[in-house]
Amino acid sequence: MVDLPTILIADDIALNIQILANCLKDDYRLKIATGGKQCLKIAQEEPYPDLILLDIEMPDIDGYEVCRRLKNNLSTTDIPIIFVTAKQELEAEEHGLTLGAVDYITKPIHPAIVRARIHTHITLKIQSDKLRAMALYDQLTGLYNRHYLLDISQNKIARSIRYQQPLTLLMIDIDHFKRVNDEFGHPAGDTILKEVAKSLQLSSRKEDVIARWGGEEMVVFLDNCDLGNAMKKADQLRHNIEQLMPLEIKITISIGVGLLDEGETDISKMLKRADLALYNAKDNGRNQVVSQ
Repeated sequence: MVDLPTILIADDIALNIQILANCLKDDYRLKIATGGKQCLKIAQEEPYPDLILLDIEMPDIDGYEVCRRLKNNLSTTDIPIIFVTAKQELEAEEHGLTLGAVDYITKPIHPAIVRARIHTHITLKIQSDKLRAMALYDQLTGLYNRHYLLDISQNKIARSIRYQQPLTLLMIDIDHFKRVNDEFGHPAGDTILKEVAKSLQLSSRKEDVIARWGGEEMVVFLDNCDLGNAMKKADQLRHNIEQLMPLEIKITISIGVGLLDEGETDISKMLKRADLALYNAKDNGRNQVVSQ
């Protein structure tokens, strides 16, 4: 089944919604909002819409304010917004585009033109999402990449300092991974990397950030998690991986745990501690968790 792009139509007039829905229903999955508040609510629910058709004149929150709020929200700022409105003044169109809308369509609409414009912006959105994914994610495992981890670390650390909450980092390495590649081949190694990544994702909280650090190394950021709880979490991850047996191959992991110390404002020393702890775990026999 083809996964159709999702469009959110926000308008307080039922006839307007029906007209737009009739010309889009065959090519898109549709969500409907009959006011500004409902539009904001639906737009922030996952999976996010791929595009929003937004009326300006609505009784609770007008379209301009809805657009402003969506563009100021990190989770919705990249959703393209097209105003569909009866307001034909050039000043109204200019204001809408200034707020961040990608297009402005006046009523009464011409279905063929609406479909063409929407197709253009949906195509651009899909292309943008693919480029963003390539910049943020490791293509093999689907985990975040090293660049994203380093980038997000500043936000994680700033939040930890601001709210005086502990922040811990797990440095994970698949034991004897070179031997696995040599004995079973690189395709088997790739499968193991993907299975380990999947296990880490399934065993982690939504707020945890998991990234492929490089090769067979992965890193997990644990928000609001002290050293004791991080050690317990790490040992559970280690146990889960030990039970995996991907391709009937026995694998284990070693984990080094590092805590953000008081006064630190970047990730560098935290990473060094976790890396040293990982080295000790491997030096002491592997398949274990060590803190530093």
